[in-house]
Amino acid sequence: MLLPLKYAPLTEQMIGCAMTVHRFLGGGNFTENIYQRALIKELRDAGVDLKSEQEMPVIYKGELIGKKRVDIVVEEKVLIEVKAVSQFEVIHYNQIINYLKIFKIEVGLLINLGAASLQFKRFMQSKV
Repeated sequence: MLLPLKYAPLTEQMIGCAMTVHRFLGGGNFTENIYQRALIKELRDAGVDLKSEQEMPVIYKGELIGKKRVDIVVEEKVLIEVKAVSQFEVIHYNQIINYLKIFKIEVGLLINLGAASLQFKRFMQSKV
């Protein structure tokens, strides 16, 4: 028996918004920043509560050692990392897995709007 995915309706809505952006702009034509702005607009138009380019604290052994900006955080539940590359690579997977762990966010979406076909992968942090 398959267990339901955490925040499935929300992540499905985000993927739908990414599909709309990809259909409109196509893949490989723009920089990551342009795709990210289009996705933010699409998400906001769909009524999704989000923060973009949110600066998040990096804590090491209880001490603030720096800050890192993340692409999009939706409803403080899901982190979206936007890419504009020909295809995902292991480094992209490692990046979002580390972000989920460090920022204590349960669910992440890695979305590639730069490929010929939209690519997305869902990640889940088991212990937050």
